[in-house]
Amino acid sequence: MMNNLTTCPYCGVGCGVSATIDQQRIIAVTGDPQHPANRGRLCVKGSALHETTGPQDRLLHPRVDGQRVSWDEALDSVGARLRRIIATHGPRAVAMYVSGQLLTEDYYVANKLMKGFIGSSHIDTNSRLCMSSTVAGYKRAFGGDLMPCSYEDIDHAALIVLTGSNAAWNHPILYQRMARAKEANPALKLVVIDPRHTATSDLADLQLSLRPGSDALLFNAVLVALQRRNRLDRVFIEQHTEGFDAALQAAVDSAADLDAVAAATDLPVADLQLFLDWFCDTDKTLTFFSQGINQSSSGTDKVNAIINCHLASGRIGHPGMGPFSLTGQPNAMGGREVGGLANQLAAHMDFSQPEHIERVARFWQATNPATREGYKAVELFDAIERGEIRAVWIMATNPVVSLPDANRVRAALSQCELVIVSECMADTDTLALADIALPATTWGEKNGTVTNSERRISRQRGLVAPPGEARHDWWIICEVAKRLGHTQPFDYSGPAAIFREHAALSGFENDNRRGFNIGALAQLDDATYDRLQPIQWPVTAQHPEGTARLFHDGRFYTPSSRARFLPIAPQRPVQQPTPELPLILNTGRIRDQWHTMTRTGRAHRLLQHRREPFIEIHPGDAEQFGIVDQGLARLSNTLGQFTGRVSYSTNQRRGELFIPMHWNEQFSGCARSGVLLEAIVDPYSGQPEAKHGRVRIAPFPATWEARLLVRERPHLAPSAEYWTRVPLAHSTGYWLAATTRPDNWTDWCRQTLGTEPDLWLEDRSQGRYRACAIRNDRLEWVLLVEATPQLPDLAWLDRQFANDTIDHALRRQLLSASADREQPAGAVICSCFQVREPEIRAAIAQGNGSVAELGKRLKCGTNCGSCIPELRELLATAVNECPRTGEPRSCQ
Repeated sequence: MMNNLTTCPYCGVGCGVSATIDQQRIIAVTGDPQHPANRGRLCVKGSALHETTGPQDRLLHPRVDGQRVSWDEALDSVGARLRRIIATHGPRAVAMYVSGQLLTEDYYVANKLMKGFIGSSHIDTNSRLCMSSTVAGYKRAFGGDLMPCSYEDIDHAALIVLTGSNAAWNHPILYQRMARAKEANPALKLVVIDPRHTATSDLADLQLSLRPGSDALLFNAVLVALQRRNRLDRVFIEQHTEGFDAALQAAVDSAADLDAVAAATDLPVADLQLFLDWFCDTDKTLTFFSQGINQSSSGTDKVNAIINCHLASGRIGHPGMGPFSLTGQPNAMGGREVGGLANQLAAHMDFSQPEHIERVARFWQATNPATREGYKAVELFDAIERGEIRAVWIMATNPVVSLPDANRVRAALSQCELVIVSECMADTDTLALADIALPATTWGEKNGTVTNSERRISRQRGLVAPPGEARHDWWIICEVAKRLGHTQPFDYSGPAAIFREHAALSGFENDNRRGFNIGALAQLDDATYDRLQPIQWPVTAQHPEGTARLFHDGRFYTPSSRARFLPIAPQRPVQQPTPELPLILNTGRIRDQWHTMTRTGRAHRLLQHRREPFIEIHPGDAEQFGIVDQGLARLSNTLGQFTGRVSYSTNQRRGELFIPMHWNEQFSGCARSGVLLEAIVDPYSGQPEAKHGRVRIAPFPATWEARLLVRERPHLAPSAEYWTRVPLAHSTGYWLAATTRPDNWTDWCRQTLGTEPDLWLEDRSQGRYRACAIRNDRLEWVLLVEATPQLPDLAWLDRQFANDTIDHALRRQLLSASADREQPAGAVICSCFQVREPEIRAAIAQGNGSVAELGKRLKCGTNCGSCIPELRELLATAVNECPRTGEPRSCQ
């Protein structure tokens, strides 16, 4: 066995990982104690990385038109079909849709092929869905996509503002760093700005549960307050910025009256006043923002409203201060470095500047350079729908789940002339539409670099051999390029050679005119590249060890070298509720899942915290619409439907719902959140408005619910109107429900579960139906049907699938009291140590009255810390108090 260092493939924190390898298998992971992003800590998803590896459920061989073929045949087919489409319809009939899951080297060659040699700029990325408003805002203000801060600023800040970010669940390692900073400095204040009370609110000194979409107005009020209280940094404004007067006037026009701002944001005047006091009076202010800001029809303006406040107070470029975007994906920033967005060129150059187009083309010796911007993600799939784009190559992403108006996206792809999908998993919603399927490598196999939220480049190393015939994305792209006649420009010896070229381009004719510059790394040999330590760009001859913060000298990358203020006129979200669609829909991530679950869904312990798609609703709204807690409900609008388990939450504002974004049709039959969202985008960034949909809600009138545990996965779609797949330790579970009962449960079992077993056991007593099947003395499946969802814990039954023999004594217990004797387990609160809610409640009842005491007793909260807010919630509810205010709970 040996240890190997790499980088986590989930969120943008970019944690270092130490993996233990045994016989070409990753058998364990821990945090890398030397990596500056995490210093040895991992969240629960990172801690379970080894559980998501291996050849099972992987796409192992190329396929063309549904038939397995050799790699040469697949690549020849890609090349021939692309050549035919280009010859007939032109290069802009070809598109790529790529991903922040790709490594920088993959991204680089994809952009080089499209924008330098095919001649199409229609290459966009799923980063458009999470980070593009930040990109547009930074570029408007700073002259480049330049995040100025560093994680160590958390340790220096006196005020931390989190807006549109549930960091406790989505960036848990940074959240825990904030918690430690508060412990070290009790004077540090933390403000959470979010319509919902989330796990992050546990750390807040002040929670502003504002009206969704009113963030720009709130930060305009901050700008006005800075001016009225004489807290402007006049010297910084005069020497290093431009446009202040227009920005201030726009802020005054919208936010001069504090009472009106409080009414429009739906905030108590006292809370609003306190926030303004803290922001105005605290120099070391660090503002974190994420999807709640970005995923808006006016997300770019919201970003600039935040930046305006930092520029006006001069709080940028120094320790403990600045506007800090929390990146959603492990390499969203690396993709932006190489031009991964359709409106960018490589190395932070732009189509808007003719000299940039010429410079990139000359560096690449491009034979057919793109000269204008391509279609952003939503526009790109619109162009596929109308037949303008005839070929699309999709890599490492699942747009049939993640894009808005997802049913329309599916329909567009189904009629597209050529759909190529590079994918590591054997079964995804998007792969099902592929004409050509190319098996790609994934984490643990890939070799290259990623860049995290603080501009830190880290190595992601290939630790084990790829399964089957899976190949690296950069290799696949280069082989296709060669078949299109571009052999020499894509004849790389490996990822190190690609990285050297990428680094050289960043420094090519730069002269300190572009903020992104890693030219000092262009001479790395392969061995030095392999040993590359995490480093923050820019990395230049003047700063060979990297750069922690940008703009400390007050110099920006605009033509005037001054930062720009933007006048912001706050806009309401486009998708406003109507009498027919009365509820506002918010979508987002949950603690233990990632994107569309194709990786995290493989680890059974990551589905113990939230096993089903769910709908969070305020109890008052639930009563109004006849919705029962822990029952099923259906959301709908003109675009689609979503069915999930109801969860009452007083943390949810009245009139608003929350659903998770993760579930796909491999895990549930009707729970793709994207089908409910209109394709409304920000006019500058093209980022969809994913935080403010509109829906109606109705009970799902189930007449029965069931739990099915199976050894092999059956085809359930025709058999139950609602189903969710839940991987368990030894079997696969299905949660089922329907509005009508089968006439004959035995026939239902035969139809759904296939061939006759050696032994079939049934129990029809007490108004329920239970059955199980045994074949070759092994348990094949168990079905438990009840009139309500109050079913026994399934852990005992799941363990029986691990037995090689089910003897006569066990057979008598399978459908009887043995399973019932194990009480309903409740949710897993601590996924790291599989500690369930009843265990925690019991420990609290026995006198363990703090997080520390619970950790000592049960170990919960002692690893990644992601469950600590929920532990505090349980401690507070034990005395019927709100954990934030200490007041008695209320559903009002």
